[in-house]
Amino acid sequence: MMWNGPMMSWMWIWSLLGLAVLVALFWLAVRLAGGQLGGAMPSSARRILDERYARGEIDEEEYRRRRAGLT
Repeated sequence: MMWNGPMMSWMWIWSLLGLAVLVALFWLAVRLAGGQLGGAMPSSARRILDERYARGEIDEEEYRRRRAGLT
């Protein structure tokens, strides 16, 4: 076998390509998860409640009651 010929360079190219695919799959998984790895972001229900309060659809009393129900 020729370990220092053109076959060796193809092995490096395929290895780097495989690594790039793995990195891209990890990045895609994080993006699809919405960056919620570790639970640092608020839940969608909490976000919706915050938006409704900000738009004035619900008053402060109802906001606090519903927020307490979520936790």
